[in-house]
Amino acid sequence: MSGTKPKPPWLRKKIPPAGHSSEILAAIKEGALHTVCAEALCPNQMECFSKGTATFLMLGPNCTRRCKFCAVGKLPVGPPNPHEPQRIARAVAKMGLNFCVLTMVSRDDIPDGGAEHIAATVRAIRKECPEVGVEVLISDLAGNWQALRTVLDAAPEVLNHNIETVPRLYPDVRPQADYRRSIELLARCKEIAPNILTKSGMMLGLGETQKEVHTAMDDLRNAECSLLTLGQYLAPSEQHYPVVQYVTPKEFEDYKTEAEKRGFLGIASSPFVRSSYRAGWLYHNIINRLS
Repeated sequence: MSGTKPKPPWLRKKIPPAGHSSEILAAIKEGALHTVCAEALCPNQMECFSKGTATFLMLGPNCTRRCKFCAVGKLPVGPPNPHEPQRIARAVAKMGLNFCVLTMVSRDDIPDGGAEHIAATVRAIRKECPEVGVEVLISDLAGNWQALRTVLDAAPEVLNHNIETVPRLYPDVRPQADYRRSIELLARCKEIAPNILTKSGMMLGLGETQKEVHTAMDDLRNAECSLLTLGQYLAPSEQHYPVVQYVTPKEFEDYKTEAEKRGFLGIASSPFVRSSYRAGWLYHNIINRLS
C-alpha cells in the first residue's frame, strides 16, 4: 500500500499571503534554530509563519526513536546545545509573540530525556518576555516522572503530550512508545501540577476504528486531559507508514461532537489540524471562558 495515495479535494491547501513569514524565517535562521514546522513537513507551516507564529523543535533535529509516521530525522544525535534556551527566548522576543510552543525530539540517550533543557528554555522565555504564554509538547520522557516534575516546575501554561494513535496500532506505528505510559504521564501531570492544562492529540487515518478513537478519548478524560487535537495523518513519503483512510470533514466534526460530550474544554478537529496548530488561540479561548 502506498503512503502517497491521491488526496481528496478537502486536503488541497491554498498558499497563504506572505504576512510575517520573512520575519519569522529570519529570526529562526539568525538563532540557528529548528522548528517542527519544517522538520516534520507540517502542511500548515507557511500559514503559521504568515501569522507570526512557529513551534520550536528542541534538543536537535534528530530523534532517538523510529516512529513510522514521523518525518523528523533519525541520524545520530548530538549533545544538547547549551545556548539553545537563550536563543529561543531572544527569538520569541524578536518575533513579538504572545504565545509560543516548545516541542522536542525524543532523547532516550539523556538521563532525564531532556527535561531540564526544556525547563531552562521556559525560564529563559519568562525572563526575556514574562507576558508570553508557553506550551511545551514533550516526549514520554521514558517514564521518568522526576523529569516530568522538572518540566512542570517551570510552570508552562500547557503541558502537551500526544498519544498519536490508538493502542492497537502502537506496535506498528510507535514501536518504542507505550500507550499506557503516555496516559499515565498525562494523569501524573494533574497530580503534580493541577493548575496546568494538559493536552493531547491523535492522527487519524492510520487504520483506527471509530470505537477505538472514542475509547482513547475516554482514556484521556480519565487522565483529566482538557485539550484535544485531531488531524489527518499524511505520510511524509512512501517509506513511512501508509495512509489507510482519508477521514472526511464530516467525520472530524462528529469526533469533535463526541469530544465535547466527554467534557474536553478545547477541541481542534479537522483534516489540517496538528498538535500545535493555533495553540495560542485554543488556550486563550479556554482561559476566557473559564474566567
